[in-house]
Amino acid sequence: MSAVDVTITEVGLRDGLQNTKNFMPTAAKNAWIGAEAAAGVHRIEVCSFVPAKLIPQFVDAGEVLAYANTVSGLTPAVLVPNLKGCERALAAGARRIVAPISVSEAHSMNNVRKTTAQAIDDFARMAGLVKSQANGGRAQLIGACSTAFGCSIQGAVAEEDVVRVALALREAGADAISLADTVGYANPAQVKRLFDKVCSAIGGNFHIEAHFHNTRGLGLANALAAYEAGVRNFDSTLGGLGGCPFAPGASGNVVTEDLVFMFESMGVNTGIDIDKLIEVRKTVFAALPDAELYGHISRAGLPKGFMPGPRRA
Repeated sequence: MSAVDVTITEVGLRDGLQNTKNFMPTAAKNAWIGAEAAAGVHRIEVCSFVPAKLIPQFVDAGEVLAYANTVSGLTPAVLVPNLKGCERALAAGARRIVAPISVSEAHSMNNVRKTTAQAIDDFARMAGLVKSQANGGRAQLIGACSTAFGCSIQGAVAEEDVVRVALALREAGADAISLADTVGYANPAQVKRLFDKVCSAIGGNFHIEAHFHNTRGLGLANALAAYEAGVRNFDSTLGGLGGCPFAPGASGNVVTEDLVFMFESMGVNTGIDIDKLIEVRKTVFAALPDAELYGHISRAGLPKGFMPGPRRA
């Protein structure tokens, strides 16, 4: 068994906070990052480089990233919507950049005012900018296929379109591809089928990641289906905080605490201490008293005799 069998990326500071009504102070964000990293979460998406007038929560993106870059053992990630955002992120010292490209044409126009083809062209320019960095300090660029499993504006999204966009992003220079269930439309059979198709198209050695929302209660089931399809990198949010402000009906993400518990109870090592993670949840959401939180393991507690994955025989 490897040191870590799956990598879980906490995206609550970005995907979660973008929907909250109240601004979380920079100091509280930094405390969240430090505490969750100490619990064993070594990849955290800490902010988004978007105009503050659109999402005021990220007016302090540069400050938050600067702090995250000082946390030992942590790989901070950031989200960027376009080339300008990518430029800002690189100037601020970003080491892992996620650029979402909507497979749904309707969502793409609603989100970034570009067609999917135009967004892919923009991604290619981002990739060129990233690759112009010195090799030793080059950031990693992730192409995220948003609305890969359906869209609350357009409806059904053809699987062939998802494969086509994933291939285009790889050819444009992506270091990894993520398939995102932005509005929580996916089901486990669909997840396994689509990941199999994308992996077959772009090659088994290329990194594939998964981002699920729990809008209809299938988040964990979908994560398990993706795991069985060979995926080993997953996004989630503490307390299930989150949703897409530009996708009507999108509610919270898969709950980080529950996702860690599922894998650890299966004997799959996440490297994350669940007890510490639950304590982080308590501390973090004292700063967000009006946030709607989800999750089962934080309320029910760990089963008697529970042993984390690494301790299993």
